[in-house]
Amino acid sequence: MTDPSTRQYRFSLVMITTLFFMWGFVHNLDPILIPHLRRSFSLTVLESALVDSAVFIAYFVMALPAGLLIRRAGYKAAIICGLLLFATGSLMFIPAANTQQYIVFLAALFTIACGLTILETAANPYVTLLGRPDRAAQRINLAQSFNGLAATLAPIIGARLILVHGADDAQLAAMPEAARQAALAAEAASVKGPYMMLGLVILAIAVVFWFLKLPEVGGRSDNAPAKSSLGEALAVPSIRRGAIAQFFYVGAQVCVFSFFILYATRSAGVSPVTAADYLGWGCGMAFMVGRFVGTGLMRVVAPARLLWMYALACTVLAAVAMVATGVASLAAVIGIAFFMSIMFPTIFSLGLQGAGHHADMGSGLIIMAIVGGALLPLLFGFVSDVTHNVQYGYAVPLLCFVVIAWFARSSLRQASREARVTPSSMGVTKRV
Repeated sequence: MTDPSTRQYRFSLVMITTLFFMWGFVHNLDPILIPHLRRSFSLTVLESALVDSAVFIAYFVMALPAGLLIRRAGYKAAIICGLLLFATGSLMFIPAANTQQYIVFLAALFTIACGLTILETAANPYVTLLGRPDRAAQRINLAQSFNGLAATLAPIIGARLILVHGADDAQLAAMPEAARQAALAAEAASVKGPYMMLGLVILAIAVVFWFLKLPEVGGRSDNAPAKSSLGEALAVPSIRRGAIAQFFYVGAQVCVFSFFILYATRSAGVSPVTAADYLGWGCGMAFMVGRFVGTGLMRVVAPARLLWMYALACTVLAAVAMVATGVASLAAVIGIAFFMSIMFPTIFSLGLQGAGHHADMGSGLIIMAIVGGALLPLLFGFVSDVTHNVQYGYAVPLLCFVVIAWFARSSLRQASREARVTPSSMGVTKRV
């Protein structure tokens, strides 16, 4: 195992953690982009949910190819490939804004997400392998904490770069049709600058990785991951359950965050920019703090038990979000963000627990399950449109949290069985 005291190890870990921040940042620009495009193109809630569908369908399409790429070319080559796709999609926002076509925006988002799929498929298992196996859940939660930092910063920065442009609804309604269309076109073009800057930053990070030598992990080099077939990976129960849980978790997270601005403006009567501040300083900060708190709690509480407790808390808060108004409604969703914080990395780690050399393909399967973020927001949008109440859409994430609680209980039972058969001479104490 690589000595974590070496400079190479530390710098590589910093760079890998940077990836967690960057994909968290671009994902958390989507809740800003959705109301912006919804207004610019006069979309329904269901139509605006296609932003999430374009992003998360890429995880289903690219996850297995990403796993094969890692197996054939190694972690480093996969990361560079993912960064290049990420940068390409970001720069595609320039022609998307110029053509004023919603489908071109969706194509740009799909391209970004293809890059993110490769990055996540490579970086998540790499972090779990980068140290002691019994600390894998803590390690990935720590790395994902910087994803939480991005969740705080992205809505605040994005709102000021994107949402503040143009006339308000009353001014638009008073304009002649030609002037109104011109104003909406100018608003749509406001995304060019932020996404161009993002694309250039990602290209710079790709250059750094080109010259970076990643440490060996798990007794093998970054260019020689162990091989596993899809069928063999699917035969591992923890991987199957992890993929199911991740499907529902990502769907829940996307529903909660992507529609937060619409939810806040209707349930609490705040402006879109104020709602974005609540999303960043409220949900984003709660998400980040929850990651750090959860990482600390895992030193004394088994990850599966903590996940079960957090899933139950989210279930209760989602029910509150469906009926509460004003500050109480915002507090409920901010609470959900706190308790969701550990779910993705913990599900990922528990899903790969005991996977052995199936980890690379298992990682691809669990990442592929992120397609839940493409499908469940459509259901959220459908429920909101049919009931004419976005709050009722929170029934969708509520049911998702019930599934996650089931996964956590299943993982607890598995850990209990393993603890009973673990010889005491091994000197390993498992928290169950």
